[in-house]
Amino acid sequence: MDQSEIAEDLTSDIQKCMNWEAVRFDWNQARAFLATAEEGTLSAAARALGLTQPTLGRQVAALEAELGITLFARVGRSLSLTRSGIDLLEHFRAMGEAAGRISLAASGQSQAIEGQVRITATDMVATYHLPRMLTRLREVAPGIEIEIVASNEVRDLRRREADIAIRHVRPEQPDLIARRVAETTAHLYASSAYLDRRGRPHSPRDLADADFIGPEDVERFLHDLNALGLSLTRENFKLTTSSGTVILELVRRGLGISFVPRDWAELAPELECVLPELEPIPVPVWLVTHRELHTSRRIRLVFDLLAEALSGHLGTGDAPAGGGDTPPLASPQGREPAR
Repeated sequence: MDQSEIAEDLTSDIQKCMNWEAVRFDWNQARAFLATAEEGTLSAAARALGLTQPTLGRQVAALEAELGITLFARVGRSLSLTRSGIDLLEHFRAMGEAAGRISLAASGQSQAIEGQVRITATDMVATYHLPRMLTRLREVAPGIEIEIVASNEVRDLRRREADIAIRHVRPEQPDLIARRVAETTAHLYASSAYLDRRGRPHSPRDLADADFIGPEDVERFLHDLNALGLSLTRENFKLTTSSGTVILELVRRGLGISFVPRDWAELAPELECVLPELEPIPVPVWLVTHRELHTSRRIRLVFDLLAEALSGHLGTGDAPAGGGDTPPLASPQGREPAR
């Protein structure tokens, strides 16, 4: 049997298995239902798909009419799946995944995912974490170009100052997508040489005359430090900088004490945790992007790879071997810590 005969037999078998008359809805209706179920509201689903809310609502209504069942029940301003909707959701998810695989295959697999993705991260993350993650990305999708914006300032993703941001505060803008991928902690650290020279403190009172290294906004930093039980003044801060990389190097050189995230300290074995009994300050790690995540395969690929790498590397913020915890002071006002 030659290839043409095999193909003809396969086509005949498919035609015999498929009941085309039973498939009365189209993919747009199925996609509208799936997006609404995942997003929770028609307005959110419409934004995700780039449609108007009335258009999306008509597609969902058309699907319900074709199937002869009710898929959603209104609960206030949101929607909840009916029992029929819940029963069908996994089938529609399988359709969505299959559609994604078809699109990927048609474009020549991930090697054909090309274009630029701009990532913004603090200088420490950009210096010590991103290179390892981007090595993996280069293997998976060599056609993607990455621009790294190393900055401790919060970039505006809505204005496309970046495509993906690694942040330590959750964004408040409703049109951004944020995923909490990890949590680390920061602690007071100093070099062994500094502590050998100045003595190892046993209580917060012992730090009254210590040298501290802090961010540019020292007054705000002081307020947060003293809330932990310390009694410091502006005179304790002989060195300030907006760079997390510089803070780490100054602490390593024995020039003072500072709050250092746990994952930084792992890079510097000469550092010791100071007063480990102090209450830890959690530092969440958020991965943030704009709504193009739903339509751009290259942004989705980079976003998912970063999420996996960050969650695997930073973990959940367990205390260091020396005890205690105290992260870069993510201020109560939600400003980025200097990382």
